[in-house]
Amino acid sequence: MRLSVLMALVCAAGVSAPAARADGDPASDFLLSRDTFVPFDANISKAQTEQLDAIIAEAKKRGFKIKVALIASEVDLGAVPSLWRKPETYARFLGQEIFFLYKGRLLIVMPNGYGVSRAGKPLPSAQRVVDTLSKPGDGGPALATAAIRAVQRLAAEAGVQLEVPKASSSNKATHDRIVLAAIAAAIIVLFAAGFGAKLLLVKRRA
Repeated sequence: MRLSVLMALVCAAGVSAPAARADGDPASDFLLSRDTFVPFDANISKAQTEQLDAIIAEAKKRGFKIKVALIASEVDLGAVPSLWRKPETYARFLGQEIFFLYKGRLLIVMPNGYGVSRAGKPLPSAQRVVDTLSKPGDGGPALATAAIRAVQRLAAEAGVQLEVPKASSSNKATHDRIVLAAIAAAIIVLFAAGFGAKLLLVKRRA
């Protein structure tokens, strides 16, 4: 059963991968159905991911809605690498991309700073708040820590006091990560096989 589900996901991912990148940046795809975008290759621990997800969920429960995207490198920007290290500009750009589904607060965290927007437009009061924070710094863990701190500060300015929840470990979460890694590996193998077949076909025609 698990194998059949895995293969189905691999096939679906293989078919939809080009379409997912067609609209520009990966974060816009994730934030349509989630409140966070965390790059898979940023070495952010499960505990930090859980903490970020939990504090955003708690904020939403208490009336403070926000979506957060961590951008660790140019690769995370997909088709718009020119917006690397321009968190405020990217916050407006990403806000416009997801505008048809989400018109609330959006927080971007890059190594050199933060960007805040609402419905694709600047949010000066919130931007001033995050501008008082220290720069996140390089690396996924630093970005995750900075994002949690920024969400706390922004919520506090809106009158919502939040505490960083303790991360809970679960076998299911670990299993999910293993499955995702397996799917990613399978997709790479499929793409590599397809490329090899095309190369062989070209050689035969030549």
